[in-house]
Amino acid sequence: MPDYNKLSDALQMRIMRENPSLINFTGGAVRRDTERDKANLWRPAYIRDTEKILHSLYYNRYADKTQVFSFYKNDDISHRGYHVQLVSRTARDIGRVLGLDCDLIEAIALGHDIGHTPFGHAGESFLSEIYFERTGRYFNHNVQSVRVLDSILKLNLSLQTLDGILCHNGKAELTDYAPSELSGFEEFDEKVERCYTDESFIKTLVPNTLEGCVVRISDMIAYVGKDRQDAIKTHMIASEDVFDESSIGKYNAAMINNLIVNIIENSYGRDRIIMDKVHCDALKKAKRDNFDMIYKNGASSEYYSEIIRPMFKKVYGKILDDLAVGNTAAPVYKHHIDVIRNAVRFRGESDYEKTEPDQIAVDFIASMTDDYFIDFYEYYFGKSKIKYIPYFV
Repeated sequence: MPDYNKLSDALQMRIMRENPSLINFTGGAVRRDTERDKANLWRPAYIRDTEKILHSLYYNRYADKTQVFSFYKNDDISHRGYHVQLVSRTARDIGRVLGLDCDLIEAIALGHDIGHTPFGHAGESFLSEIYFERTGRYFNHNVQSVRVLDSILKLNLSLQTLDGILCHNGKAELTDYAPSELSGFEEFDEKVERCYTDESFIKTLVPNTLEGCVVRISDMIAYVGKDRQDAIKTHMIASEDVFDESSIGKYNAAMINNLIVNIIENSYGRDRIIMDKVHCDALKKAKRDNFDMIYKNGASSEYYSEIIRPMFKKVYGKILDDLAVGNTAAPVYKHHIDVIRNAVRFRGESDYEKTEPDQIAVDFIASMTDDYFIDFYEYYFGKSKIKYIPYFV
């Protein structure tokens, strides 16, 4: 085990005496292993969670995972790594004024999509389709994010952080987000399991903390206007002028500002996060307009369905074949199982290789970046039909 230095007791006492706001560094965090990851002055509970996520095996892979637009050679188009930063910034802007724990907000925001598939929600849908056909279980990226951080990497994150990550998906836009009850890890684990077996259950999820509720709504704020900017860069739409004006505006900067202001105005001093009906309805309409003009673009949807879906099936099948014969030279071992074993070596023995094969296949594919997925496919099955749109056309 590595050796960790600590601040002297004398200096800690002085710092807390001169900065009383730093005294509550535990933040009420609840962990599975209470003997590990004890909060201290220089690493409070939720800062620990944030840093564990930032330094985790999969965080860097955000940089090459589709947010909305795949197949463009354009570094100005958002990837998932940029999206989680936008969510974190937006949520902390709200949380700071409301007096919430901004470290918990940051941990939830930075971890909320870490289990996302390559190729965005299309990839998520295709992986769930295959997984369900074989096992009768559903794949959801928020559940996978919890699995990655809690079960696979064994990071011993707080219940508050894990719950916020799980519940960033759930009921659609609401005017009123009141934190739900949560008794502990046993109830949390039951919720996670039910997401695998009951397709509709995920729509009932509500975070247990105000911080989780803020991240939930900030996720929408972060993408609704940004996706419009990206759509312009891909020439899918000419400008934001194709959208109607509303109480939240139609340009990204105005939408972010106006939604943040409305939430603070209605939530300050309350035990819930509130948006007024006018702004909530405008957000709903903005999302519907994005769906009609951007997300369900015919050519793009057809491309995913006809090209990416069959690739997912072949990659999934190849992984299962290699697991069945114990081919330890295969990528599922060298780039996945062995990498996990190495990542958790200081946290006890890893028995990950004993995991059910379909679950390993799902874990491996969900962990892939867009580029890795394509390279894996082409290594085994030859050139794919994917065509990237270059900078110079």
